[in-house]
Amino acid sequence: MEKGRIFTLSQVAQHKSKKDCWFVINGRVVDVTKFLEEHPGGEEVLIESAGKDATKEFDEIGHSKAAKEMLLKYQVGVLQGYSPSGGGESEVAASKESNKAKEMKAFVIKDDPVPKYKAFVEFFVPLLVAGSFFGYRYLTGATQIGS
Repeated sequence: MEKGRIFTLSQVAQHKSKKDCWFVINGRVVDVTKFLEEHPGGEEVLIESAGKDATKEFDEIGHSKAAKEMLLKYQVGVLQGYSPSGGGESEVAASKESNKAKEMKAFVIKDDPVPKYKAFVEFFVPLLVAGSFFGYRYLTGATQIGS
């Protein structure tokens, strides 16, 4: 089939069996019937997503660059309303960059408007209170023993 064919979601929904398995990923209509047995996650995972848009599931798993490039091999067309992007490699590289940006957000320390001495106060005030308590207990206990 021609990779430029345009399909509707209802047309894709007709292909949801083990013998005819299609789904949509990022606007690309993909026929993975021949790939079912080779899929590392098992064919059941693919059959569950058959006939619908599986973009969310595909992205959540965190597929490798090779897996994203395989989409081009199995692509049979595009979903109506989506425009196919130029090269597959540039799209894979762009998605890799966006994933890297998402990962980096977890490690960014945001500027906090709270004064820097607050951490000092939050740590040393309870320490000072605890030290005073144990010092008081020690001194009052020592005077009772000596009396």
